[in-house]
Amino acid sequence: MIPMSLLDLAPVPEGGSVRQALANTVDLARHAEALGYERYWLAEHHNMPGIASAATSVVIGRVAAATSTIRVGSGGIMLPNHSPLVIAEQFGTLAELFPDRIDLGLGRAPGSDQLTAMALRRNHAGADRFPEDVVELIGLLQPAEEGQGVRAVPGEGTRVPVWMLGSSLFGAQLAAHLGLPYAFASHFAPDALEQALEIYRDRFRPGVTDRPRFMLAANVWAADTEEEAIRLKTSQQQAFINLRSGRPGRLPAPVADISEVADPRWIAATDDAMRVSALGTRAQVAKGLSALIERYRPDEMILTGMIHDHAARRRSFEIAAGAIKDLPIRKCA
Repeated sequence: MIPMSLLDLAPVPEGGSVRQALANTVDLARHAEALGYERYWLAEHHNMPGIASAATSVVIGRVAAATSTIRVGSGGIMLPNHSPLVIAEQFGTLAELFPDRIDLGLGRAPGSDQLTAMALRRNHAGADRFPEDVVELIGLLQPAEEGQGVRAVPGEGTRVPVWMLGSSLFGAQLAAHLGLPYAFASHFAPDALEQALEIYRDRFRPGVTDRPRFMLAANVWAADTEEEAIRLKTSQQQAFINLRSGRPGRLPAPVADISEVADPRWIAATDDAMRVSALGTRAQVAKGLSALIERYRPDEMILTGMIHDHAARRRSFEIAAGAIKDLPIRKCA
């Protein structure tokens, strides 16, 4: 059985608050740890009313402090928004506070609109310097060399594990070139998945890790009945449609029939973007996850699911954890 982890965007539901969303994140992380999940990652997004994890390193620290064994990290830090030194210091501090439990996933997208991206770093060169910034950041996390002018303190010598995140071929090429583990954002942008995976595996050369390590991201909506799982999914469908149509907001409450609140063309586009998914009862989710593993042969999987009701979200990942135990034991590529 391959390791399974959780990706959390700290969703702020309609009728809820940011404070409660962050409390829910801490509660879900504790639940995930008890269920045996490997990692708990949080994502950086900005200027989005429905996501509470903008200050990602701060939330990671709170989650790590509330748990004891599960690895906690970023899925990911959008490096064009930051200087490598600041991220090395932040994650170096986390690594000193929580030894051998912190992961640093890096992405190239801004995690926001262009106006917000300018407000974050106030220039347009961040994405263009991404490969150089990644190399610089990895170097700052290594032991300092004699005469080194700029040092990350804390940070140097912590060797925080760095993951490359991506939804295009660029991330796959860079991860292969630097010998980094690679996580693909197939939960919302799967179009380039197969080609990116082929590039990563074919072009990989040993670096930070000595062999390719691929993590597949998938949506999960699980419930005691298939009908309830379908209903829970409608919150994420509505949120995705609202975002893509320029109306981002808090996570909507689920509806009995998504076709009553959304245009069929938007529904089809949304379902296509979220097609790397497993939905339904424990048996159905096990079947869905097994099919994804068989097709893509990941070394790890990370599950996510935007569900409006916190108790239902806890239950969904609990059912998924049971489904994982039902998967056949197989060696993955």
